[in-house]
Formats: sequence, structure tokens, C-alpha cells
Amino acid sequence: MSDELDPSTAAGAAGQTDIEVRLRRAIEARASYVDSRHETAFRLLNGFREGVPGLVIDVFGSTAVVHEHDAPVRCQNPAGSRVGTACEVLLESIPFLRSIVLKPRWESDAVRRRGRFVYGDEADRRIREHGVAYAVDLFLNQDASFYLDTRNLRRWVIDNAGGCRALNAFAYTGSLGVAAMAGGALSVVHVDLNRTFLNLAKTSYTLNGFPIRQKEFVSGDFFSRVTGLKRSGALFDIVFVDPPFFSQTRFGKVDLVTGAHRIINKVRPLVADGGRLVAINNALFVSGAEYVALLESLCADGYMEIERFVDVPEDALGFGHTQAGEGIVPSSPFNGPTKIAILAVRRKDGRGSPQKTE
Repeated sequence: MSDELDPSTAAGAAGQTDIEVRLRRAIEARASYVDSRHETAFRLLNGFREGVPGLVIDVFGSTAVVHEHDAPVRCQNPAGSRVGTACEVLLESIPFLRSIVLKPRWESDAVRRRGRFVYGDEADRRIREHGVAYAVDLFLNQDASFYLDTRNLRRWVIDNAGGCRALNAFAYTGSLGVAAMAGGALSVVHVDLNRTFLNLAKTSYTLNGFPIRQKEFVSGDFFSRVTGLKRSGALFDIVFVDPPFFSQTRFGKVDLVTGAHRIINKVRPLVADGGRLVAINNALFVSGAEYVALLESLCADGYMEIERFVDVPEDALGFGHTQAGEGIVPSSPFNGPTKIAILAVRRKDGRGSPQKTE
């Protein structure tokens, strides 16, 4: 933590709580994001890294989303809570906010985890990033339907997807595929178990004027759908795999702690010669060194190599002078717990994707 400010000392001097001091400091550090707010989305506070464990605050346009990861902690004022304090600071510091949504991630009830308004009654339903429009539904799931930590990856996709065919596995609401289309991809096949999530991807397509081809929005189990694509001989120039930390169906299991290599090997045959496989691992208990070692083992046959890593944006993690804690495990050579690797793939059979060989 920087020597410029000791939050406990500052709080006592100004009559503010520690939460107030840390949140105001986080907001000040993100002044450039606040100033260029037009339909933008960014993280306003990463409490786990910035001294308010259990509290994360994101901004989507004119709506703030407060994620409370553990049960409420009362402040000195019995009628108040850290969420109440946070809301007061937000409304005082960010005049363009029209609503605040609280997502109590500690709640046992799935519907309650999706959130409720604590200020205002209308949430933004679209944001804009790198000039691309994305539909959001802040009550769709326990998260906010759009991942802020992959912003830099979407920039890479826009810059590198021109003329490509892409597969977006574990597509969720399709943001990586939308970025690919914005970058000039010929087509993107989105695969996700939940059709409702894919419908939001279609809305993003509509916002940007991209053609919606129903066969490219595939609802179904990852394992069975990938098997079907292999049997059909499909090949893609870019394959994205951004799976959940853990899930299981009758067709297979996803476990990013012990089985990330199985997911990568499952989609690897679908990558065309000269193509890229984008592998994301967000398991908090997997260190950066462990993940690199796994990737290097997969590259040992010489037909795949690590091309580059993609950093998580600073606002998603907290800035150097606002951080007050480290991650659960060391993330180096990645800069955060979301570990993003771009892998270059060669094939023994030399098969390229159709448009590259016609």
C-alpha cells in the first residue's frame, strides 16, 4: 500500500469510515473512466485488492452494481451497513448515476443473488466498449452478464479477427464473438448450454447491425456439441474457451483446477492450421506459474506454442496506489487471477479453414 495515505488515519481525521476513504480513493484513481462515461463499463472498486474484502462495485453506463460477496457487516451506526455507506459515496461522487443494483452473492436463494434495486428503478441495458455496442442484462445471472476483466482481450479480438471463422465455446452472452464480428470475422459459432444467454448475444448483434444466422447460436452441452463439430470436420481460425470454474453434465465435467488441460485438448482439433486457441482460466487457486506449466506441457509436441498473454485491465484489479492486498496465490506472469493465453496452433495434416484454402 502507498505511503501517501493510511486509510485508518485519514478516516479518523476526517470522521469517515475506512470504507469511505478506500472507496473515494478508488473513485479518484478511476477519474478518467468516470469522465469518459458514455455508455462505458468499468470496475469502480475491487474490494478484495483495495482493502474492502467482500465488496466489488462495477459501473455499466449510468447503473452501479454492488456485489456483496459475504454477509453484511454493520458499521458503527446500527442502522447502516457497508452497502449503505458505499451507496452514499457513489451518489455523492458520481452525479450521472441513475440507479444502483445490489447483488448479495452470499444469499442462498438464486433469485435474490441476481439482485435488486437499492436506488432508482431502471438499469442500463447496453454499454459501449472500443466503439462496439453490447447488450447487458444486469439481473440475468448472479454476475452482471458482461465480464470486465476480458476488455483487453476483446480489443485483441477486434484487431485480429478480420476474415476469420471463430468458435466461441462457453459463449455466455457472446461478448468475445461480438468483438470478433466487429473486427470483421466472417462468422462466429456461439455454443452455450443456456439459450437465454445466447439471446442476449443476438441482441448485441442487432445493436451493431450484424446478421443473425440461427445455426451460429448453438444451445447445448459443450462436450456433445464439440464432438459434433469434430465429426462434421469443422475448422476455425480462432477458438475461444472461457469455461466456468466448475460444472458437470452427463456428458462431461469442467474443473479449471485439476482438468483445464482436458478442455483445451477437447477443442484443439477444431483449430485450423495457423489458427489460434484463446484459453482463459479464472480459477483463484491456480497460480500463474501452474497455469503456464500446464500450457507448456500441452505445447511440448511442437504443434502448439504460447504466443502471448493478455493482461486484465487495471481498473478490474485496482491500481498500484489503491491496492491493499495480494491475490490468493501469485498470478505472475499474468497480472491477475484471470489468466488469458493466446496459443498458436499448427496441425499435422496442415488443414486450414475453408476460406483460407479456397
